[in-house]
Amino acid sequence: MDFQALKNSVATSPAFVLDAAEIINSLKIVDALRSQCGCKVLYSIKALPFSSVLELAKPFVDGFSVSSLFEARLADEILAGQGSIHLTTPGIRPDELVDIASLCTHISFNSLNQYQRFGDAAKAKASVGLRLNPKLSFLDDERFDPCRPFSKLGVDIDELCRSTCLGQINGLHFHTVFSATDFTPLIKTIEKLQSHLGSRFASLKWLNLGGGYLFNQIEDHSRFINMVRRLKSDFGVDVYIEPGKAVIGQAGHLVATVIDTFISDGKAIAVLDTSINHNPEVFEYQRQPELYEHECEGAYAAVLAGCTCLAGDVFGEYRFNKPLKLDDRVVFKHVGAYSLIKANRFNGCNLPDVYEVSSERITLLKHYGYADYRRQWMSNEAVS
Repeated sequence: MDFQALKNSVATSPAFVLDAAEIINSLKIVDALRSQCGCKVLYSIKALPFSSVLELAKPFVDGFSVSSLFEARLADEILAGQGSIHLTTPGIRPDELVDIASLCTHISFNSLNQYQRFGDAAKAKASVGLRLNPKLSFLDDERFDPCRPFSKLGVDIDELCRSTCLGQINGLHFHTVFSATDFTPLIKTIEKLQSHLGSRFASLKWLNLGGGYLFNQIEDHSRFINMVRRLKSDFGVDVYIEPGKAVIGQAGHLVATVIDTFISDGKAIAVLDTSINHNPEVFEYQRQPELYEHECEGAYAAVLAGCTCLAGDVFGEYRFNKPLKLDDRVVFKHVGAYSLIKANRFNGCNLPDVYEVSSERITLLKHYGYADYRRQWMSNEAVS
C-alpha cells in the first residue's frame, strides 16, 4: 500500500479504506493451508462484516462463522446456500432459535444449559456441538482471555467429561487465544483434549479450532499442518478454523485530516476530523494505533486527538519530521479488525466514508449522511 498516494487520492475525510489486494493475499495464505492439510476455513465476520469483504472472501473460504442472528442472516445472504455457517454465542434468545437453526449449518452451544434448552430443536436442521473451555490460559490480559477465571465462554472441560453430552453431539468448538503468532497454544489445547476425552474423541464428526491465530504473520505453518493431518487421519473429523483479524486486520486503514492545532501545557495538540469512536478499541484497551507518518526520531511531537468532547478521545503522542498543520492528512494503519464494526456516532460525528483500493483504483463503497443518523435516533412514529 502506497500510503502517501492514498492520502492524496481519497476524496473525503475521514475515510476507512479497504485494501483489496491485502485481503486477498491474507485469504490466499489460509487457502494454501486448506489445500495442504484439508482444514476448512470460515471467515469470522465479527471482525468486519462489510459486504465487499465477504464477497472477496467467498472464493477462498468454506463459509462464515457468526455470533448472532443478524450475522447469520447476512452470511446466508452473501453465501446464497454455497457454504457453511457456524454459530456460537453465549446469548441465544428463545425467540430467535428457529431462525438461527434454519440459517446455520453448525451450532456450538455455549453451555450445557443452553444445549439442554435448545439442542433437540436445533438438531432437526443443524449439526450441533458444544463450545468447550479447555481451562488453558495463554494470555496475560484477562480482557482477551476466553479461559479467564469465571469465564462465560464455553463448557468447562471437566464438566463436559462428567456429562453424558459427548455421546449426543457432533462436534466441539474452542477458542483460547488473541492475535497469536505461534501455534504452541493450539498444540497444547489439542493434547489436553485428547488426554481428557480419550476414545470419546473419535465419536466427533467435526472440530472447530476457533480463531485468534494471525496466519499471515506466522512464517512456519508446518506444526499446524501436521496437527490437522493427524486429527483427520486418526479420528476422521472435519477440522475448521475461523480467521477474522488474520484476514482483515492488516487491510484496513483510517485516513484523517487535521482540523485544528494549538499548544496545551507545552505540548502540541492536533485535532483530527475523526475520533477514537471510529476505532473504539483505542479507548477500550488503551491501545495506540500505528501511524504511517510517525517517525521515531522525528524532531516534532504532537498529540493526535479526536474531535469529540470526550476528554479521553486521544489516539496518542506521535513524532514527525515537520510540525503538523491545518489540512494535513494522516493515516492510521492496520485497523481493519474490530474498528468499523464497533464505530459509533458519539456527539453526532458522522461515520467515515468507506473506500476500497483495488488495482490502483479507489472506489467509494459507502457514504453515511444525516439521514442515517436521523433514522437511528428518531422514534418509529417520527420516522414514518
